[in-house]
Amino acid sequence: MSDSLIGSDSRIDRAQPYALSLFRIVVGLLFTCHGVASLFGVLGTAELSAGRWPGWYAALIQLVGGVLVLFGLATRPAALIGSGSMAFAYFDVHQHRGLLPIENGGEAAVFFCWTLLLIVFSGPGVLALDRLLADRRSAARAALDAQEAQDGGNGRLAMPA
Repeated sequence: MSDSLIGSDSRIDRAQPYALSLFRIVVGLLFTCHGVASLFGVLGTAELSAGRWPGWYAALIQLVGGVLVLFGLATRPAALIGSGSMAFAYFDVHQHRGLLPIENGGEAAVFFCWTLLLIVFSGPGVLALDRLLADRRSAARAALDAQEAQDGGNGRLAMPA
């Protein structure tokens, strides 16, 4: 199925990893903003008391997890913890006020929960520090394997003369 307004499926498929990265970056930035606002009392939000359960810890998860998701570093674990914290926030803070998120003010918690869970399963995309570090490890491993093969596979690295 091809739509003339957005181009062929192959162009969309090629752009998908970049769109996923952009999605992850935006979600990470927004999650980080929530943490910064709550921890430091900026962006129109009152500062939470340090160590106060559960709000301060949720804000810390938002800040640290948001930065990790934003940069694509330890993306899946950070997104999973963030998603879980938002599920907890929804059921602990919002659910008792009404059945639906529109009634209880829990839309942001629900959106963050599900978008972060989507990132857990879809990964960080191509524009991520996770990918860059994995590529560097692969290149270093390949160079080490090539050096070992050059040394005759005896398991010792050749010492420079």
